[in-house]
Amino acid sequence: MSSQPSYEGSSADRPGSAMPRTLYGYEIIDFLGEGAGSMIYAASDPITNQLYALKHVTVKKEKDQRFVEQLINEFEVGGKIQHPALRRCVDLKVTKTLLRKPTEAALVMEMVEGTSCEIRPPTTMPLLIDVFHQTAHALAALHSQNFVHCDLKPNNILITRGKKVKIIDFGQACPVGSVKKRIQGTPDFIAPEQVRCEPVTVQTDVYNLGATFYWMLSGSKLPTLFTLKKSKNSFLLADAIKHPHELNPHVPENLSNLVMDCCRITPAKRPESMTDLCRRLEIIAQTLPGESGNSATLSA
Repeated sequence: MSSQPSYEGSSADRPGSAMPRTLYGYEIIDFLGEGAGSMIYAASDPITNQLYALKHVTVKKEKDQRFVEQLINEFEVGGKIQHPALRRCVDLKVTKTLLRKPTEAALVMEMVEGTSCEIRPPTTMPLLIDVFHQTAHALAALHSQNFVHCDLKPNNILITRGKKVKIIDFGQACPVGSVKKRIQGTPDFIAPEQVRCEPVTVQTDVYNLGATFYWMLSGSKLPTLFTLKKSKNSFLLADAIKHPHELNPHVPENLSNLVMDCCRITPAKRPESMTDLCRRLEIIAQTLPGESGNSATLSA
């Protein structure tokens, strides 16, 4: 295993074209990966020498405008939230034409030394439960600010070398109760109400998080309303979907049942909040033997 630190959890290769030397006054140091319509770089402030992650968008077609809109949204949300497990946004730069149409933008964010759960999922049950708990605890803080993330998935949960969680990418985040004009989310983790363009709530994040841990625990992706392209009446019932402990016998049944509760079709049948989810995880952790025979210890 390499002793070099891994940033942002991306496995993308360097872009085919040469990296820019500077962007909006920031010195570009390295290529980190690609996001939705964006290139992500390690960048340094030449005055303070502080290292940041810089997400850069270039508008090449009219539909690329939405990527700039997502950067603006991420900056607005990231500037309001204060929690060590939620990535901070530091600066936003936008270049516009004389007609005020964006042509280029850059979002400067906190640099995270970590690897995504998509690339390197937790490999032990105590760590899986701890990551689940840390993520839910951080989302509770986001919800207390009246925001819903709306795009929880393994790639948006980073784990540092200290086994701490950092949630990234608030480009689709919005106030609780928002109704999106179009379907937004990741197909394998998207909640039914997102597919139907109904109001999103804290239970939307509960579903996204449940679908994320369904994959982490079982190695299989949860069928969603988007991937099945079914109507509400013909959508698979929860009891027709294999539970994580049926796909992976190492998963405790009570944890498996909690994940399935998170993924209920009807939002009201899911855990009512991330605080409720944390409480149930803490109870499960007490029944889980640790490596030395002690119960698992959860991080906040």
